[in-house]
Amino acid sequence: MYSIWSMNFLLSTGTLWWREIVRFYRQRSRLLGALGTPLVFWLLIGSGIGASFRPPSAPAGTNYLEYFYPGTMILIILFTAIFSSISVIEDRREGFLLSVLVAPVSRSGVALGKILGGATLAFLQGFLFVLVAPLMGISLEVGKVVLLAGILFLIAFSLTSLGFAFAWKIDSTQGFHSIMNLLLFPMWLLSGAIFPPSGASTWVGWLMKVNPLTYEVAAVRHILEGHNPVLALEVASFSHCLLVTVLFGVVAFLVSFTVVQQRSVKTWG
Repeated sequence: MYSIWSMNFLLSTGTLWWREIVRFYRQRSRLLGALGTPLVFWLLIGSGIGASFRPPSAPAGTNYLEYFYPGTMILIILFTAIFSSISVIEDRREGFLLSVLVAPVSRSGVALGKILGGATLAFLQGFLFVLVAPLMGISLEVGKVVLLAGILFLIAFSLTSLGFAFAWKIDSTQGFHSIMNLLLFPMWLLSGAIFPPSGASTWVGWLMKVNPLTYEVAAVRHILEGHNPVLALEVASFSHCLLVTVLFGVVAFLVSFTVVQQRSVKTWG
């Protein structure tokens, strides 16, 4: 019985994961939206502020393009996670999701397959931006790249899980965009991606401390800054940042799993 459940779980997870990848391949305009918008932000805002950026803790010679780089990487992942989660609403509207739910497959497999598909796409697009690192004077040793890949996937998984939980409950694409703009974009703004905690007012500083995305951005900074992570240590140590990143991913997935287990009469009929 356990082996049958395991095969059922793996089959549903793998099938839905692959479906997300194929769907993305057929909708390549999503790549432009998810990757292009953060790149424009990075170039325009980074070049506009430029050398006028002087946070107290930053090493001498740090420019804003370099400071904004980790935050832009997270923004690419965030955009892709949002776009991927919209597929839940589209699948419901088209009747595909209802067909999946009435099939003899586990709901946990449905949730994990959709989330892994979106997280994979978000990770790949965020990781693609790593290629820009040498332009910032950041060396890309093999160990650093492997560690960065692991952190970026954890971030992609947590953000996709959070988006999935909201998409499962929301009926319209417009409503989903409104909620995501109200929740995820402020989380990113208060993550240390645009300004460091040392430059924020007291109440904003406290919001940044309780924001899990702050520690995810700091974890990326730890890796990119190497042996002298001055800006990252302003938030927390790498082990602390890693712990928060893992816990955020686990909690976000548990929320998604719980939401999927609840059959909504309004949504599914």
